[in-house]
Amino acid sequence: MTVGDRLHTTPLISPGQERRRDRKARERAAQRIKYQEVAARNLADMERRRQVRAEARATQILPRAGEPGPASLQQPRALRIPQHQDTSAALQGLYPWLAEGGLGASGVYIGQDLYSGSAFSYDPFELYARGVISAPNVVISGIVGSGKSSLAKSFYTRSLAFGRRVYVPGDPKGEHSPIARMVGGKVIQLGHGLSSRLNPLDPGYRPKGLSDEEYLAQVTARRRDLVGALAETMLGRSLSPVEHTAIDVALRAALSLSSVPVLPQVVDLILKPDARDDPRLAEDGRMVGHGLQRLVGGDLQGLFDGPSTETFDPSAPMVSLDLSRVTESSALMSVLMTCASAWMEAALLDPEGGRRVVVYDEAWRLMSVPSLLRRMDSHWRLARSYGIANMLLFHKASDLHNVGDAGSAMRALASSLLANAETTITYRQSADQLHLTGEMLGLTRTEQDLLPGLSTGQGLWKIKNRSFLIQAQLHAEEFSAFQTDTRLTEG
Repeated sequence: MTVGDRLHTTPLISPGQERRRDRKARERAAQRIKYQEVAARNLADMERRRQVRAEARATQILPRAGEPGPASLQQPRALRIPQHQDTSAALQGLYPWLAEGGLGASGVYIGQDLYSGSAFSYDPFELYARGVISAPNVVISGIVGSGKSSLAKSFYTRSLAFGRRVYVPGDPKGEHSPIARMVGGKVIQLGHGLSSRLNPLDPGYRPKGLSDEEYLAQVTARRRDLVGALAETMLGRSLSPVEHTAIDVALRAALSLSSVPVLPQVVDLILKPDARDDPRLAEDGRMVGHGLQRLVGGDLQGLFDGPSTETFDPSAPMVSLDLSRVTESSALMSVLMTCASAWMEAALLDPEGGRRVVVYDEAWRLMSVPSLLRRMDSHWRLARSYGIANMLLFHKASDLHNVGDAGSAMRALASSLLANAETTITYRQSADQLHLTGEMLGLTRTEQDLLPGLSTGQGLWKIKNRSFLIQAQLHAEEFSAFQTDTRLTEG
C-alpha cells in the first residue's frame, strides 16, 4: 500500500469529536421536543379559555329588572339592612382586635400601653376637668420590688413641669428626701439628736382672702383639734367630753399668756388649771395632761416642746417631712405624722394654692392612728374643692383590710379612701392576695389573674370603669435617683 492509499483511508474526524457531535445533536432534538410540548399546552389553554368565554356569552343571565311575568323573583323594594350602633366594650366580642383608645396625650407621660402599643399619659387634674373621673385621688399597691415607688416618684417629679407642687407629710423611710433636694424643694428631718423642732401650735400658713376673725377661728379650731388628736394618740382611746373641755380651757389660758403658745404651757395648764376656773378641771384633764407630758418631758421630748426651728414654704416645689430617724418608735411616728399633717394643713387647704400632689407613703403606718385616718379622710373628700390629688401607697390589700375591727368606724374610713379614689394602680401581688385585692379594688377575675405575672414596672391601671396594662418607663437618671435598694445592689 502506498503512502497515498494510507492517507485516503485515515478518518478525517476523531472518535471523540464524533461522540461530541452526536451528543449535541441529541440535546438539540430534546430541546425541540420540549418547545413543541410547551407550544401545544399553550394552544390547549387558549382553546379552553376561548370555549369558556363562548359559553359565558351564550348563557342567559337574569336581567337587572328581573324576569318578566308574575314570577319575576324581583323584590318589591330595595334590600336595606338596619344599622346597629354599640360601644366598643360590647363590639370587642365580635372584633377582638379592637384596642382601647387611651386617655389622650394630655398629662404626664407614664410609659407604654402594653395592649395598644401606644404612649400612655395620665393627669388626674386633666381627667377631672374633662369629666372622665370625679375624684383626683390615686391608690397604688404592689409588693416590694414591683416598682410602685418609682412610679410615684416619676409621676410627681414630672408633674413639677406642669406647675404642680408636691407635699410628703410623712416619709418613714426617707426615700423622698433626695428627690426633694434634687428638684430644689425642702426636706425637714425630725428625730432625737437633731436640731429641728416643730411647734404643733404654730398658726401656720395664712390663706389669702381670710379676714382676721376668720383666720383666728381657723387657727383656734386647728389647735383644738390637734391637741385632742395628740391626746388620743398618747392615750390610745377617744376623749371624753370633760377631757375636751379641759383642753379648750387650757388653750384659751395659754393664748392669754402668749400669741403663739407652746405645748408645755398647755400641758401645765391642763394639769394645773387657773384657780378662777372650775376646780374639777384638774381631775377631768388629769389623764390627758399626763398623756401629753410624754411630748414635753418624757421619752418624746425635744421635738415639740418649743418654738419651731423650721418654716413651711408653700411656694417650694416640694416639701418632705423625713421621719427615717424615728422609725423605731411607733408612738413617736404617730405623733410626728399627726403634727406634720396639721402643720401642712393650712397650706394644703388653701383654695388658691394651685394644684398639689400629696403623697402618703407606707399607708399601713398612717391608718393605724385613728386621728390620722380621720384627717386623711377629710383631705380626700375635700380634694376637688382644694385642688389636691392624694396618692396613697401600700403593699397589699390586706394592709387596709386589717385597719380596725370588722364593722368598726376605722374600717369604714379605710374603705371610704378606696371609694373616693377612681384611679387604682395595682402592681404585682402574691397569689394569696388576689381574691381580697379583687374584692376591695373591684377587679374582674381576668384582671386578678394578670397580677402575679406582672414584671417590674408593669401595673394594672383601673380608671373608673376602664382598664389599662401599662409598662412604666424611666430615664436612666431617673432610674438611678429613684432606686430604693441601693444598699443591696451596691458592693
